Amino acid sequence: MSTFDEAEFGALADPFGDPADPGNRPARLAVGVVGTGRVGPALGAALQLAGHRVVAASGVSATSRRRAEALLPGVKLVSPPQVLAAADLVLLTVPDDALADLVTGLASTGAVRPGQIIVHTSGAHGVAVLEPATRAGALPLALHPAMTFTGTSVDLARLAGCPFGVTAPQELRPVAEALVVEMGGEPEWVPEEVRPLYHTALAHGANHLVTLVAQATELLRTAGVAEPGRLLGPLLGAALDNSLRSGDAALTGPVARGDAGTLRRHLHQLGTVAPDIGQAYRAMARATAQRAVRSGSLDEESAAALLDVLNEENI
Repeated sequence: MSTFDEAEFGALADPFGDPADPGNRPARLAVGVVGTGRVGPALGAALQLAGHRVVAASGVSATSRRRAEALLPGVKLVSPPQVLAAADLVLLTVPDDALADLVTGLASTGAVRPGQIIVHTSGAHGVAVLEPATRAGALPLALHPAMTFTGTSVDLARLAGCPFGVTAPQELRPVAEALVVEMGGEPEWVPEEVRPLYHTALAHGANHLVTLVAQATELLRTAGVAEPGRLLGPLLGAALDNSLRSGDAALTGPVARGDAGTLRRHLHQLGTVAPDIGQAYRAMARATAQRAVRSGSLDEESAAALLDVLNEENI
């Protein structure tokens, strides 16, 4: 990682001061947004509400352009190099796999300026992916909002209290945390070396939860329930709250009770109406049984009976 000029950093960091002190406001910055998907326009709008000024954005698809027009009205849509030419702070809000090539391309064309703050919002990457820009003199920050975005003004309200995974060179940590606070979020420090594990945890929890809820909804509709959400909302809300509070001790249901007969009936039903969901059910039930044994809530003998049922292929 490139080093920073101490005087240059001091000039930037001092205006930010203590991010928790509303009387010590950061210097106002010209902000550019590269990538006007669901995240970029919302964060740009949040920075505008904090007193910064979004001066340029880039977006290709018609949907992206509509989002930019809705959340960043009057902001010019230009090419990524033109965004960097106009901005002191640049938000790179592009898909994870596109980030490295984008940064390399911008740095190789001379679009990055010394002292420019380059922020990406990818959860999967730390600041190493910004190394080409850092070598050009940029100040690299990784700020990942740990929430799902709709691409509408609803996101601005949801940013209030939203945790952000923050990764940055130690000397830039005050700047990174101040920007998060200004957007309404709460900074959570994530060291560079564990950034991939951090993102894996969030993706496993959030993305697979969506799949799980969608599968449960599908099964309830098949069972004739007109409004599955009325059943699932309270149940899943309580399960989430309990698991966050108590971890594995919050587990209930047939696996926790060692009810192998109930498990067999579930698998039979799934094999009849939704075999694809049956495979997911088997995998989650195995994982649940293993965790229940480790936590002491399920004895080895009961767990073995459950696993025997889960391993039966003819159900």
